[in-house]
Amino acid sequence: MFHPRLPRPPHYSRRWVRGDVTSGLTVAAYLIPQVMAYGALAGVAPVAGLWAIAPAMVAYALLGSSRLLSVGPESTTALMTAAAVAPLADGDPSRHAALAATLAVGVGVFAVAAGFARLGVIAHLLSRPILVGYLAGVAIIMIVGQLEKVTGVPVDGDSLYGELHSFATSLHHLHGKTLMVSIASLALLVALHRWTPRLPSPLIVITIATVAVWAFGLDEHGVRVVGDVEAGLPHLALPTGSDLVDLAPSALGVLFVGFADNMLTARAFGGRDSHQINANRELFALGAANLGAGVGQGFPVSSSGSRTALAASSGARTQLYSLVALGAVVLVLAFGRPALAMFPMATLGAIIIFAATRLIDVAGFRQLASFRRSELALALTAAVGVLVFDILYGVLVAIAVSLLDLLARVARPHDAVLGQVPGLDGMHDVDDYANARTVPGLFAYRYDSPLFFANAENFRRRALAALDACSEEVDWFVLNMEAIVEVDITALDALEDLRAEVTRRGIAFGLAHAKHDLLDDLTAYGLTAKIQPEMIFPTMRAATAAHHSRPSPPFSPDPGAASQLRSSGASSAPAGDEAEQASPGRRAPR
Repeated sequence: MFHPRLPRPPHYSRRWVRGDVTSGLTVAAYLIPQVMAYGALAGVAPVAGLWAIAPAMVAYALLGSSRLLSVGPESTTALMTAAAVAPLADGDPSRHAALAATLAVGVGVFAVAAGFARLGVIAHLLSRPILVGYLAGVAIIMIVGQLEKVTGVPVDGDSLYGELHSFATSLHHLHGKTLMVSIASLALLVALHRWTPRLPSPLIVITIATVAVWAFGLDEHGVRVVGDVEAGLPHLALPTGSDLVDLAPSALGVLFVGFADNMLTARAFGGRDSHQINANRELFALGAANLGAGVGQGFPVSSSGSRTALAASSGARTQLYSLVALGAVVLVLAFGRPALAMFPMATLGAIIIFAATRLIDVAGFRQLASFRRSELALALTAAVGVLVFDILYGVLVAIAVSLLDLLARVARPHDAVLGQVPGLDGMHDVDDYANARTVPGLFAYRYDSPLFFANAENFRRRALAALDACSEEVDWFVLNMEAIVEVDITALDALEDLRAEVTRRGIAFGLAHAKHDLLDDLTAYGLTAKIQPEMIFPTMRAATAAHHSRPSPPFSPDPGAASQLRSSGASSAPAGDEAEQASPGRRAPR
């Protein structure tokens, strides 16, 4: 059982204070309008969403394992909240808000339960190619989502294609001054980041843009600003049991998307900062954050890739920046609402676009392409899946393709005929060394994968094909089981068929490097009872030594028949399988 405990706080260096403080202020500067927008998207009062983020941010800062992840309202969970709650609310705003808060509590309860059950292991399904592709897809969604803010063109649509189509057909509404503010903000961001990377460039741009709006009256010329922010404290309330039951399926869906988003984003930025992400800890932190948001009459929260990227680019080192951002939000709501009202939405969009471009790992795509094309295909599948099917289904499609790729590779693994190499200890793949030689009379074979239903027949055919390709006389067949760490009943059937065929040819069958647990499985199946005890070896060295010291071939029920079989190259494998000789591209044994 996993017992949640507060993580030990990392050693804090005074050199980190500046980065955490400036990052916190920068994140706060656009967290407020962003959260208000997501609140409206989820169908709740924007100001209620602002106050509800307080317990979420505090909970993650205390329990989360990522130093950079920014937790709070996020566009996908906001959209899922609206879709889940609207049919039950029946147009009643107060009922809608209550159900949204109930959904957040449901997500929190399921997340905490999953943490106790140690279900964080599902995060291991999110491989690096999926991570690279996912972030690229999310970055594109983030950029498209800012088109209305940075151009003034009205954008409407329920999908990425819908938004792009709406933007393209409404270009005649382009607002020149809004576009100029966006371009100037983005250009200044890029310039400051390139030439003065240590300065808090987003905070500088925010300040300049706000002063420009005030000085030139840009808000009076059609440049949208945040506007007045209402003040008010939420009332704490607990959900009803019937509402929790009704929203349970939606809560599970939101949890999966939120947890996948948390883990992918946290791992992406954790790799840059060389700190470990604990999946079960993330479940508890996400659960606590949603419980807090729900009790505070908010809506489900997750992580924000844009805020996390912004924090990283601004120099954040620990979750102190989240607490600084929260403090700034509270202060702004209390005293700084007039200044916030002049913040141009175009600059907000430019900042998000700038942060999104940093999520596209071009070098990562190049590395995947140079390593293995299937890995690049997985990354592209994840990116396209997120763009076409939205985040939840995109991640599921990428995981499914990843598992199929793994299954295909494990079902057709590398194999090897083993021999001795002058000057090297042990036995090695004869294809790896030009001077490798097999041991006369001893055929040593290795299959580099666990055995299971998907590769059992492939294993049997390739082992016999490799034996048939051997032109020397063989009296021992020793299977090196070093890589065979797991078997199922289908694999044991294939292994027994191989043993029976090898024995029928008058060749002694032996095993080497079999783990104790695996031997227990072989014994339970009855296979070890059919193998002579002296033919089970702890290592290939022991097998080779026993073969050298044998007085005579230990097992040959019908030497004439065996010799005839070997000379004719007979095999129990069907003729159609001859194309699958040993392994693709493997040379014939020497």
